Amino acid sequence: MAGSRLPRQLFLQGVAAVFMFAFASLYTQIPGGPGVPLFPVVLLQVLIIITGNYNFFNLMTLVLTTALLDDQHLAAEPGHGSRKKTATSWPKALLATLSLLLELAVYGLLAYGTVHYFGLEVDWQQRTIHSRTTFTFHQFSQWLKTLTLPTVWLGVASLVWELLSALWRWTQVRGWLRKLSAVVQLSLVGTATVALFLISLVPYSYVEPGTHGRLWTGAHRLFGAVEHLQLANSYGLFRRMTGLGGRPEVVLEGSYDGHHWTEIEFMYKPGNLSRPPPVVVPHQPRLDWQMWFAALGPHTHSPWFTSLVLRLLQGKEPVIRLVQSQVARYPFHKQPPTYVRAQRYKYWFSQPGEQGQWWRRQWVEEFFPSVSLGDPTLETLLRQFGLQEKSPPRTRSANSTLAQALHWTRSQLSPLEAPALLWGLLMAVGAVRFVQALLAPCSLRSSPLAPVSGEKRRPASQKDSGAASEQATAAPNPCSSSSRTTRRKK
Repeated sequence: MAGSRLPRQLFLQGVAAVFMFAFASLYTQIPGGPGVPLFPVVLLQVLIIITGNYNFFNLMTLVLTTALLDDQHLAAEPGHGSRKKTATSWPKALLATLSLLLELAVYGLLAYGTVHYFGLEVDWQQRTIHSRTTFTFHQFSQWLKTLTLPTVWLGVASLVWELLSALWRWTQVRGWLRKLSAVVQLSLVGTATVALFLISLVPYSYVEPGTHGRLWTGAHRLFGAVEHLQLANSYGLFRRMTGLGGRPEVVLEGSYDGHHWTEIEFMYKPGNLSRPPPVVVPHQPRLDWQMWFAALGPHTHSPWFTSLVLRLLQGKEPVIRLVQSQVARYPFHKQPPTYVRAQRYKYWFSQPGEQGQWWRRQWVEEFFPSVSLGDPTLETLLRQFGLQEKSPPRTRSANSTLAQALHWTRSQLSPLEAPALLWGLLMAVGAVRFVQALLAPCSLRSSPLAPVSGEKRRPASQKDSGAASEQATAAPNPCSSSSRTTRRKK
């Protein structure tokens, strides 16, 4: 790893993680803030969306974080979130200053540790970032062994504190009926919380085998009993990163004579060396995604790949549109290829200074042999995976109005790129919600059912009521220009 170049994406995500933990220590001290560092998580997810192609996974995380907002953050009435500035005593001011200094020290340690242990060096002339790991695998394992078990006990202490706080709040409840209802809720929620915490300890301890073996046996038994429900899982979609020695990719090729081959380029996956990687968020290109998984092993581990080769040989348009939404870009759109094969390559990002090249690649091996329709090898694979067509597909009637409407809609939307279509829909929804938010105050104030602010108050003196009426007359409602005219006529 010495002297290797750190990809810009990983560097930005690493910096985002550093600032996330630093900002978390600050935000958790804000009065009235959520119990977890919500905003740093949102910041991290947004930075990952900007620097990576993980389709809708990060958006799903952002949606889940909205459940962590309390009523104060979701309050629609203005003015509830503002707090009056009160004079603080000198002990509180001193404590706030010490907290700020401690946070700055944490920021400095995080920045120093990142630069030191990953050997970050910026080459301003070439505009690149160099890195090298300054620790060994044994040192990293020892660090995990030292840190993992204390973090478990830290989580236990935090959970106990929350349970004791909830129990203290229960003792302050007035009335036996409310107290009974509160103790039932506390018992149910507390039991579920403790059970989920114990279950989550098992996958959490996978990172360090020593800690995993020292966990309480009851936690292992509880996790084994509910493992099929997938209530807790190990962190991350890809805990073990692939492609560190080069990103494996499968490249399909077609030919009419078996000698001159033309590559079949997909819309999203790496293929053409001069094409930059597209931004697909929030779309998930399923076929391109599966092609990457197929490249991680032999083609026999992905039986669907044999079916894909068959459909390309048959020239099935629905399958071709999965490869290229605009059929004219497909190299065999006029006539299906006679032969199809697949090669496995390893891809890397090009080095800085290589003009016109985004990728560089190296051939590894043949992934799928050259086959044609009726080829014994292809027939054997289809029979082995149970993919042979046993009967011709049924013809579906397209005379119904619904079928015709769906066919027309698909024909109109098929030329559009999926990410552009999804972003258009999201922006349309956002525009509608924005207009609704602008019109909501006007509709509330002009509604005849809106409660009058003084209805529930005691009648004031004539002098106060006269002054209030003058103020009301002097300040007309900007959302209703006709209300003032109506009052004058009366």
